[in-house]
Amino acid sequence: MIKVKVSLRPIAGNINMPTVLKTAILPGDSMERLFIATQVGEIFYVGNGAIRTFLDIRSRIIKLGFAGGKYDERGLLGLAFHPRFTYNGLFYIHYSVSGTQGPGALPSSEVSRQGLPEFFKPNPCDPRTLNQKWINREIQYDHIDTVEEWILQSNGQPQKLRTLLNLRRPFFNHNGVNSLNFSPETGKLVLTTGDGGSGYDPFNSAQNDMEIAGKIIEIDVTKNTFINDPPVVTRFNELPVPIQENLTVIAKGVRNIPGISFQRFYNQYIKYVGIVGQDLVESIFSFVNYRPIPVPQLIQASLMKPESGQEGFINFGWRGWEGAFPTSIVRSCSANPILDEETIAYYNDAVKTSTLRIPPLISYFHKDPRPDKFGATALTGVQSYMGNGIPDLTGSVVFTDFARNEGSQPPTRGVLAYTRPRRDCKLNDFSVIETDYNFGSQSAYYTTLGGNLNQTRLYLGVYGSMNVTDFNQGTIFEIIQ
Repeated sequence: MIKVKVSLRPIAGNINMPTVLKTAILPGDSMERLFIATQVGEIFYVGNGAIRTFLDIRSRIIKLGFAGGKYDERGLLGLAFHPRFTYNGLFYIHYSVSGTQGPGALPSSEVSRQGLPEFFKPNPCDPRTLNQKWINREIQYDHIDTVEEWILQSNGQPQKLRTLLNLRRPFFNHNGVNSLNFSPETGKLVLTTGDGGSGYDPFNSAQNDMEIAGKIIEIDVTKNTFINDPPVVTRFNELPVPIQENLTVIAKGVRNIPGISFQRFYNQYIKYVGIVGQDLVESIFSFVNYRPIPVPQLIQASLMKPESGQEGFINFGWRGWEGAFPTSIVRSCSANPILDEETIAYYNDAVKTSTLRIPPLISYFHKDPRPDKFGATALTGVQSYMGNGIPDLTGSVVFTDFARNEGSQPPTRGVLAYTRPRRDCKLNDFSVIETDYNFGSQSAYYTTLGGNLNQTRLYLGVYGSMNVTDFNQGTIFEIIQ
């Protein structure tokens, strides 16, 4: 692939961990402005060279910093503007709710000796670890996420209108990020949510049709359910019927996800979905046609045949598959310390989903010795680019990885790369995009990627630390030629 080099132009600095970058036109305005959402609960917009506060919900956000640590995947995770935001002022947010901290879904003895849920690993020799059940959900959970509808009032003050969903989450991680977007095909709000966290999806939520976790969901916001305080749920069949009737499911088999991107191709849209990997690879999937399944139909089918899956779903394959590969457990090889031992984690799951899953557009490796590639950490953004400002990228799919996994000494650097769609369903290649910005001695984690309304501009969010409790270390760049 063509080697591409770009420049990074700073737009905003000294902000907190950026999670969403997208543009919108304010009511009564004519200029498209960049909006920046931060994990701690702030939303800013850039206008006339100044940064202004659009919304501050820090008091509504759960206390960040997992188990006394500093890393966290909760907070303000989604922001989407209604397609008619300029006229109706409606926008939508997804965040982890203050005061909802729980003990988690698994006792620490079943998780790991460190007591950290992200380190859970199944043991293929112990069937008990392969079939974990989430019991006592009302008390054994980590936190509650909410999806809300807000309006920008005529006096310029945002006001909450209603809650669309309240979701109980088993662990602190895998909640999705950049999790709200509007589909240009259906006009519906799209919610992308991860499998609920820990590691290896211990409850197999991503493949369970009744679990809300691990799915891509469309919400019809034109229907007013008139339910002021929806119940906190984990399953579709726990939702009140009026809410069920507003929801359709696009896809399942999601581990964790940094959003969805739509690329117009004649009279159709190609959908690009990034799935964060476990131990082997990060993956980007693409699809055009899909059959959304209304939630009432999904519930009815589950009542009739509880064990049967809906073949109409787009299925990304997790937990049986990690991108293009059967999900593996990677351990140090006792016979040779410089090698790794790999064991299929869920053999039956891999077989069961082998003919139902769609293959990824690309899977790139956590360890890659090729000189023109890199070792991945976590996919943090996928964005279609249709502009002409960087001709070599026109029509491509640009993506970001949190940090290079190369065992090198600090400072850490994120990665910007691109790939292109292909029609033969074969795994595609990718190329690293070189940047000329000098971050000096500071670390530079690439936390999010965004674009403008017509996908002719690209924006990059960078943070100087991986800890959410290290404040004001963020910089927003525009990616230019």
